[in-house]
Amino acid sequence: MTSSDYYGQRLGLPRSGPGSLATVGRRLAALMIDWALAYGLAYLLVGDRLLKTGQFAALSLLAVMYLVGLGISGSTLGMAALGLRVTSDQGGKASPYAVGMRTVLLFLFVPAVIWDADGRGMHDRVAHTMIVATR
Repeated sequence: MTSSDYYGQRLGLPRSGPGSLATVGRRLAALMIDWALAYGLAYLLVGDRLLKTGQFAALSLLAVMYLVGLGISGSTLGMAALGLRVTSDQGGKASPYAVGMRTVLLFLFVPAVIWDADGRGMHDRVAHTMIVATR
């Protein structure tokens, strides 16, 4: 990548602003917001057991938040708060299959920490999705 290249350029996305590929920092911040919400909801459901045996409850709630949020609006609550949306890499809304595939791969973790030349995680590349800025 040369100094004039930028993530998302090969996908035809703008360098910055609405429609540009989301930065790693914003994506991680959105994930932390979603994780905190899932943990809080799980605590309400299982109480003090969350810290001992309820980790699966938090992870399950996070997965449901991703499936429902991305399936309906293309954003989780954390993504919406930070102005991000998951779209198809062909343009438009991601299909239910792509949302499901992306969520499963994201929760396997390994694909999410491996990026391609466009700055997309392998889970996004396999699912043919990308996270773009909405503002």
